[in-house]
Formats: sequence, C-alpha cells, structure tokens
Amino acid sequence: MTETKTPEPTGKARAYKWGLSKGLGVPGDPLLLRLDFHHEAVVMHQFDEKQASTKIVSAMDVAHALARELSYSSGLLPSNTLWWANTKEGPVFALWEEPKKRKLALQERANQPAKRFNIPLPGLVFLCMPGKVPWVFAMKKRPTKPSDIVYRAPFCNVFENGRVCQGSHKFPKSPAEVPESFLRSFFSPTADLRDRSAKFPEDVVHLWEFLEGKRTYPLGDLVKHGRLKDLMQMEMRPYGYD
Repeated sequence: MTETKTPEPTGKARAYKWGLSKGLGVPGDPLLLRLDFHHEAVVMHQFDEKQASTKIVSAMDVAHALARELSYSSGLLPSNTLWWANTKEGPVFALWEEPKKRKLALQERANQPAKRFNIPLPGLVFLCMPGKVPWVFAMKKRPTKPSDIVYRAPFCNVFENGRVCQGSHKFPKSPAEVPESFLRSFFSPTADLRDRSAKFPEDVVHLWEFLEGKRTYPLGDLVKHGRLKDLMQMEMRPYGYD
C-alpha cells in the first residue's frame, strides 16, 4: 500500500453541487470528493465548506477502498477443483482430470470418417472460464504444491502456451463440463503438432498411434512446460497470457 500524506489545503472551496431539476424540489447534494485518473497518477480532491485540498493517491488503494463494498462468492465448486481465481477476464477454475484411458477422434479430412483412438492419457489440468476456450496442461500426479512441474498436454489443437485452438467448437458455460467437451471434440492434425512428446517430437499424432492398445501413459515422455505457480499467476487473455 502506498503511503500518503495528509492533504494540504490548496485553495478556497468552490460550490460544486449535484442536483436534479429545481422543479422537482429535491435539494442539491454538495460535492465532497473527486478522483481524477491520469495516465500515470490518480489525483484526489477533497472539498468542505471552507476549503479544498488535493493529493496524489495510489490506484490500488482506490481499488481496495471500492472493493470493500463488494461481496462475492465462488458458489459451489466442482469436486475436482484445484483452485479458483477472479481475474480481469472473469472467474477461472483450475480443474484436475485423473489419468485414464480416453477415446479421442482425429478428423484428418473433412470428407472422411474420423480416425478413432483409445489411448491412456496423463493427469490433466484445465484452466476453464465459463463459455470460453480453456488452457490445458499435463502433470505426472495430482499437484500438491506450487513448485510442482507442469508439462505440455499431448494433444493436437493446443498452442505452445497451453491455450486450446477453438476452431468451430463451442465450449459450455459450465466450467465443470469444459474438460469433457474438449476431450470429446474432433481434433485436427493441421496445426503445430511439435514438442508434445519426447519420443515423437515432430508429430504428436505418432504418439497417439504408439499409445493405441497401451494401458498406461509413459510419464517419462512428457515435455516440460513450467511449474504450477506459473499457471496460478497467469493473467488470462483471449489469445494467450502474460
């Protein structure tokens, strides 16, 4: 919190008032405080009956003061929730999906049936926002601390930063339904398929073919992305993150 000094009087107070039309008979309401938001500073003006004073204040202090009047709750969270955060873009739910065998569909050509796979997958972390494109990452086990290592998810249609390429797919408004919606969608081999597998670094589809018929996912094949704290500190953006 920025330390601020007691404001110094800057001059005689001017009679600022807010009021409705005089014909309504509602008395005017004198101005007590005004905030001016500049590019790099916030200036606070205080007024009383005899004088006005001005001082520089912290934008964060202003935000905290206003936030004291707010009351909000996450509501009931899905049972597989790792954490919940309120961001500039809206609420984010971090959901954990246990490692298991999944049926995936790869649409290689528009005029042909999709190629079907039944393969084991590692544990997955989805960062979900209601009705928006999620982010997805892999982990060797359910995370327990911020320093746990996060890996790239072994999927097509996922950008390098973990954000899913939406294409024509529409994600549900319920965050709890987003992971299943993603896994049941039709994947495409047309985007970047590299660096999702140590054994098959050029094309993750070759990994899917290798995994067909296997019972467990080879965790040593995962490619490191970062740490869990990186995900917890992400600033969610429509086309990536900082």
